[in-house]
Amino acid sequence: MATINIYCYVVFILLSITVRIKSQICEKTPQYGECSTNSACGCFHMVGTHDDTGVCGFLWPICSRLLRCNSSDNSCLQPNTICVHHPQCDDFPLCYPVTMADQNMCPPMKNKINLKWKQNVITVAGGNGLGQQLNQIGHPYGIFIDEKKNIFIAEFWNDRIVEWKHNATEGQIIAGGNSSGNRMDQLNQPTDVIVDQQSHSIIIADWGNRRVIQWSNQKQETLIQNIDCYGLAMDKNGLLYVSLYRKNEVRRWKLGEYDDEGIVVAGGNGEGDQLNQLNFPTFMFVDEDQSVYVSDTSNGRVMKWRKDAKEGIVVAGGNGQGGDLNQFFYPEGVIVDDLGQIYVADMDNHRIMRWCEGKEEGEIVVGGNGQGNQSNQLSHPTGLSFDDEGSLYIADAANNRIQKFEIIL
Repeated sequence: MATINIYCYVVFILLSITVRIKSQICEKTPQYGECSTNSACGCFHMVGTHDDTGVCGFLWPICSRLLRCNSSDNSCLQPNTICVHHPQCDDFPLCYPVTMADQNMCPPMKNKINLKWKQNVITVAGGNGLGQQLNQIGHPYGIFIDEKKNIFIAEFWNDRIVEWKHNATEGQIIAGGNSSGNRMDQLNQPTDVIVDQQSHSIIIADWGNRRVIQWSNQKQETLIQNIDCYGLAMDKNGLLYVSLYRKNEVRRWKLGEYDDEGIVVAGGNGEGDQLNQLNFPTFMFVDEDQSVYVSDTSNGRVMKWRKDAKEGIVVAGGNGQGGDLNQFFYPEGVIVDDLGQIYVADMDNHRIMRWCEGKEEGEIVVGGNGQGNQSNQLSHPTGLSFDDEGSLYIADAANNRIQKFEIIL
């Protein structure tokens, strides 16, 4: 009973401080265990508690500034401190400043960190075999989901972009579809598509024609030509990013300045596996800080290049091509959620992997049951996207369908 009373008292003190500071309790968590989306934070076990209960705080306070707790009752005389175990500094309990446990510094782990998806998938586009009918899809590559849950699909084999309205049973052609060719109303094996919400237009990586083209109200305009394009991305400022698979680089263009050569933001140092190099970059994702995540496909890794960086860091894979949890076999689509978790279409392993930056291996979230066309299987997945409810959409390329996996609530 005494332990419980002490615990309740400690929590009361902590919560009374949180009126101004907003701390969080971590329960059943190892000492210094993960408790925040900030990897610099960990769980400090509070003295007199049970079940490994602690406070989530900054892991590296200066030891010399931490005073020992009162030995008689493990209390702290200093204001806004709490008595915790901190064996890296001292064998005796220490008074830890609760200001270092502010949620602004140590954001709590959200439920989304452990999101799981129903493995019984919903086919939301295609699934009627390979063909050119409006209820069919021909080898989808890149996909884009807008705020209305409409799905835009780059059909590599059908030389067209189709839009499937939410809950529609067939798509409508919005670009191409006039056989393969290089006229302005034609496409040649498009690999990616994004929607520019500001201009209400679509931008297409017209892979076979070596150009990036914009379609708006059936009007076509070539934005960038003579470019070995593959993946596309657009940041919050409307800057356009294009992966150049032959030059092993990613370039960025400002709106209206597409006649220029753009700026190299990843790679650009020839083909290779060094941190300043790429080898056949494909799909990309750009976050709020303008960091570029790019599938470095032939290197079997995903690289993150921060804005203005001279080299990238490996955030997923990088252990050779293979089927282990720390490997990829030709990664393609990549997308990052608001917690910084990285989702990758592991194409030739027929699975979708989730990685947290800094971890040594990922986990399978979808697929991984062998190549096939059953509801729990994938066949050469390529593009990835989320809708605003967190459902995961996958371009299941060799099955000629788009699969939707809903969150398990």
